[in-house]
Amino acid sequence: MPGMKEEVNVRLVNEKVQFIGVSPANPEQPLTFDYAPPMGDGAGFNGLELLLMSLSGCSATAVVYLLRKMRKTVSGFEVQAEGIRKETHPIKFEKITLRFILKSPDAQEEDIQKAVRLTEETYCPVWQMIKNNVDVVPEYTIVRE
Repeated sequence: MPGMKEEVNVRLVNEKVQFIGVSPANPEQPLTFDYAPPMGDGAGFNGLELLLMSLSGCSATAVVYLLRKMRKTVSGFEVQAEGIRKETHPIKFEKITLRFILKSPDAQEEDIQKAVRLTEETYCPVWQMIKNNVDVVPEYTIVRE
């Protein structure tokens, strides 16, 4: 039985390596891909930046959902992602640090730890795809309001 299908389209738009990417699900929100000069013009995101954003967005969505399911107040949430790249080819991330910053009057450290653990193990497909290839290190901060 085939799984659910995701689709995107990436199209070259200049004489270097700038591309515009769209999803049929969100055609009004294109993304621009590019690389630094001289290969590109530096007018868009590179692939590794987009991977960090994808991991951050996927994990943030799951963590917030799980915290709310635990009946915790989420008045703000942020993920700061930092990737450390290899210097030699193949250039890839060796380590990614995800800093989860939760604004909540009632969530405890155990709550965010549990939500992040479940996110890594079950709820974030991007994390599932990279976790055996990259060391992903989560950090947590709870800000009281």
